[in-house]
Amino acid sequence: MSEEQKKGSYGADSIQALEGMEHVRMRPSMYIGDIGTRGLHHLVYEVVDNSIDEAMGGFCDTIEVWINEDNSITVKDNGRGIPVDIHKKEGVSALQVVMTKIGAGGKFDKDSYKVSGGLHGVGVSVVNALSSHLRATVHRDGKIWEQEYERGKSMYPVKPIGETDYRGTIVTFSPDPQIFQQTLEYNYDTLASRLRELSYLNKGIKIYFTDKRQTDENGEFVTEEFHSTEGLKEFIRFLDGNREPIIADVISMEGEKNDIPVEVAMVYNTSYNENLHSYVNNINTHEGGTHLSGFRAGLTRTLKKYADASGMLDKLKFEIAGDDFREGLTAIISVKVGEPQFEGQTKTKLGNREVTSAVSQAVSEMLENYLEENPNDAKTIVQKVILAAQARHAAKKAREMVQRKSVMSGGGLPGKLSDCSEQDPAKCEVFLVEGDSAGGTAKQGRDRNFQAILPLRGKILNVEKAMQHKVFENEEIRNIFTALGVTIGTEEDSKALNLSKLRYHKVVIMCDADVDGSHISTLILTFFFRYMKDLVEAGHVYIATPPLYLVKKGAKKEYAWNDKERDLLNEKFGGSAAIQRYKGLGEMNAEQLWDTTMNPGFRTLRQVTIDNGTEADRIFSMLMGDEVPPRREFIEKNAVYANIDA
Repeated sequence: MSEEQKKGSYGADSIQALEGMEHVRMRPSMYIGDIGTRGLHHLVYEVVDNSIDEAMGGFCDTIEVWINEDNSITVKDNGRGIPVDIHKKEGVSALQVVMTKIGAGGKFDKDSYKVSGGLHGVGVSVVNALSSHLRATVHRDGKIWEQEYERGKSMYPVKPIGETDYRGTIVTFSPDPQIFQQTLEYNYDTLASRLRELSYLNKGIKIYFTDKRQTDENGEFVTEEFHSTEGLKEFIRFLDGNREPIIADVISMEGEKNDIPVEVAMVYNTSYNENLHSYVNNINTHEGGTHLSGFRAGLTRTLKKYADASGMLDKLKFEIAGDDFREGLTAIISVKVGEPQFEGQTKTKLGNREVTSAVSQAVSEMLENYLEENPNDAKTIVQKVILAAQARHAAKKAREMVQRKSVMSGGGLPGKLSDCSEQDPAKCEVFLVEGDSAGGTAKQGRDRNFQAILPLRGKILNVEKAMQHKVFENEEIRNIFTALGVTIGTEEDSKALNLSKLRYHKVVIMCDADVDGSHISTLILTFFFRYMKDLVEAGHVYIATPPLYLVKKGAKKEYAWNDKERDLLNEKFGGSAAIQRYKGLGEMNAEQLWDTTMNPGFRTLRQVTIDNGTEADRIFSMLMGDEVPPRREFIEKNAVYANIDA
């Protein structure tokens, strides 16, 4: 067999089992992150990644995903089909090895896949171990093969069950309720977001997504098709759909530098935020890494060279900084790396040094060509950079004002802050409360030992539409920075956050359970996402959930957090119960607020996490931007989850 034939072959010998999987069920979080909602959805990503690997290798162009009526998941592709012949080392079918040995798979055989999307190579075997039932069906070499498993153990040997002209793999699995005790229900939008992302990152692939739990107005199952012909250019247009571009089209390039495939797309808009999203082998590297460093270096060097040559900087009295070139920039950088080295807290920071120069060169060439061919756009970009530099200088002064008033500078805490007596930040929590009235009730109801209260006056600044110096000049925002004790900004990164002096490890947003309260919560979350993202990613931000109703009948009384709970309580009390609707936190007395919302033994806090940074960026820009129609459409679609006063 020739060397080329060897590389194209995919049989049992391509499968390498790296280690046993005894720990998986005992320590599932080591393999999928957690056993909550995020881990549940991660199971789907692992199975889909196998199909994407086939597509990246050129063996597959269609992937189908179903959420079944019982919340089980089916993933089907038209790839080569997992090998079923006997594995020499293991003595059983290669399909059984892939499904029951952690780390077993073709992605560890360099001849089978040049690059792979699997981050840690845990793959479908972990999905199998954490499923109560899994069925794998393989269409390969004219036959249909099948094997079923219960909690990772095969129920019978791989067997042929028919003949076929089709080629590919079908996996159906049910997450194990013994493992996923919090929820077994899949969120359609969460999965759709990731599948859409994959279609942009792998242009040409068709991904069909069907939810058999819900039907449309025609009685058909809800189905979406994700298919991109332009890849990252379309991804940029999707992400920036709610922002106003300042140049005619998306700047993009696709090619290979130093044997590393690089794809980049970028556009400038009228916003004041930098939105960079980076991927390695389809993995969202939200901690960045060498590919992001290469992008920034290539962008800064090329734009500065052009700006200097244009003479537009001659009257500027200070140097342009790297930040200035990225204000109002939305960009996506996607690289494919044969052997990625990941570092960072969540193993999503690329460490391969050779990638820096590859991306930097690619970006420089792309920009040089674009600027030369589009002189009007080039002038517009440089003007945006100059404005950003002027605003940065103003923001630096405003930032220094915040620092001077911070605890570390000896300026004292905000006058409105009612602090707690505990000194250990890990035991302390601060409630950001809407308005002085609710703040007063919260102060009376709290446990002063470990709970602090910071009332916020009205609606804080919408940072999505504000220049940076306006953000740092805002009194409510300055109070938040000062109360938390964090320091902000360096010359290199104006939004860098130093959490080493963080005074509270729980920062709780507590607003009224009505439309205004939801708006204020969203404004605060937008501020955290844009200016304190590290705080969110470290798991310090929470949202309190005050009740909507008090249901009373005689001596009996209970609280309800939604209409369904209210009706159930009314029924439980025999009907005709007195129902009090809380329109605001101020309507509760201190004891009620403590009992329902602040008491750690009873309350429900929702931790704020960022599962998908690109989708979060898109939603914040849509909710807090100027475009009304997409915001209205989003609210109407999600109104079932909102509590809207008549």
